[in-house]
Amino acid sequence: MTPSPWRSAAVVIAHSVREGVRRRVFFAVLVLTVAFLSLYALGAHFVFRDVRNFAGAEAGILDDQAFAGATIFGLAMFAILFLGAVLAVFLTLGAVRGDAESGLLQPLVVRPIGRTTMLMARFAGAATLSGAYVVVVYLAAYAITDLTGHWSPDHLLGPALGLALAVAIIAAISLLLSVLLPVTAQGIVVFMVFGAGLTAGLLAQIGNAINSDSLHTIGRVASWALPFEGLYAAGLHALISGTSGLTGVVLQLGPFGGSEAAGPELIAWAFAYMLGVLALAALAFSRRDL
Repeated sequence: MTPSPWRSAAVVIAHSVREGVRRRVFFAVLVLTVAFLSLYALGAHFVFRDVRNFAGAEAGILDDQAFAGATIFGLAMFAILFLGAVLAVFLTLGAVRGDAESGLLQPLVVRPIGRTTMLMARFAGAATLSGAYVVVVYLAAYAITDLTGHWSPDHLLGPALGLALAVAIIAAISLLLSVLLPVTAQGIVVFMVFGAGLTAGLLAQIGNAINSDSLHTIGRVASWALPFEGLYAAGLHALISGTSGLTGVVLQLGPFGGSEAAGPELIAWAFAYMLGVLALAALAFSRRDL
């Protein structure tokens, strides 16, 4: 009896989870997460305690709680995106070429599983785990911020879902590169792409600050070419979209990339981009000799 594609996909996902356990990926991520949240809690305590001594807050120009909360929570979003990207990359590292060279892939892609099912299952497992991870850590950071400084973002769930979609896109890019490149080169290139996306966001923000339309346009085009950065910037903007006055103006400059509003077209483009990358990965895999 031929197993269903869903059952075959479940087998591949279970295989990738076992590989993550064997390589101690989840253990490493757990240690990094505990360290990050502990450091964040300590930093949030001192930031909220000392922010009243900031010149703008003393003069009554800035809302000290909003300024402190949005700044440190924006930093937390960057750290969460980075940790989620690390998890997504590790879950897809060597998913095709590495497993093919070690002889583990060939038994999985014979019928009835097939190459496309295997590839999409690896993506589904990596995207689901890394997406759930960033949402959980995001909510943990929010709880720490709320308990420490009694500050809440203007929008809570939107930025979390944006980060989840961003790491899913990174997982898709990493999976495509796993078809094309050796394991070491795959990891290096993915993190270079990640850095390029954040750099594009900084260029757009610098262009906006110095009133350079050309630089802002270049940065925006580059960030849309790597839409995980656009989702991150939109998440930063959603944190303080209801904050008015000078405090709102100051907070427009987010850490490691400026905040910028985005409409439904960015979400639609992010999904289309992710599906396009997966289609390209499936096409490249179908033409590859194992």
